[in-house]
Amino acid sequence: MDDSVRERLGYAFRHPDLLHGALTHRSFGASNNERLEFVGDAVLNCVVAASLYHRFPGLPEGDLSRARAALVNQETLARVAREVALGTEIRLGEGEHKTGGAQRPSILADALEAVFGAVFIDGGYDAAREVIERCYADVLARADPATLGKDPKTRLQEWLQARRMSVPEYAVVATSGEAHAQVFDVECRIGALQMVSTGRGNSRRAAEQAAAEAALAALQSRDASGA
Repeated sequence: MDDSVRERLGYAFRHPDLLHGALTHRSFGASNNERLEFVGDAVLNCVVAASLYHRFPGLPEGDLSRARAALVNQETLARVAREVALGTEIRLGEGEHKTGGAQRPSILADALEAVFGAVFIDGGYDAAREVIERCYADVLARADPATLGKDPKTRLQEWLQARRMSVPEYAVVATSGEAHAQVFDVECRIGALQMVSTGRGNSRRAAEQAAAEAALAALQSRDASGA
């Protein structure tokens, strides 16, 4: 199991039991990844803070803090964890496994932080920094201080208000799934542009954010084409 993770991380553990522990959720047993997650959270914040400091030399402290928070939040961590296929390697208790815990954002995010912590304990700061920068390469390359920390709904609202247009309307158009794992389908309607976008998520808020993200993508594509 752990060999494939080591390959994707680009790091060879001197003490493989650390990686094994990082990939063990608390539902699996008393010995789990929570302590390594604690370490990984601190290391990740430090590495991302230093990266932002060097990438954006003119950015004030408040904006740096907002950008860092956006890059180390659960959503971003879970996305990075999926990109390195971490979910298939996490050891879960039977209940968590049956209910799809391997793809739950909180579990993925915690496991990735634990892996970063394991690398730090095993190889020190420089090793952890290299692994984090490798995993976060695309995220850091796309980092835009103007939008980091702002969710899609906020960015869409600001885009519309800057052009003196009314804020969008959101409506749930469908729900599916069991009560403990409902899926929501939402429409985002922009009347001034006669535009409707859709989004899906495990909560109404997540679905609205997905619909707003789709609307922003469509607007950016329209701007790029000059339509």
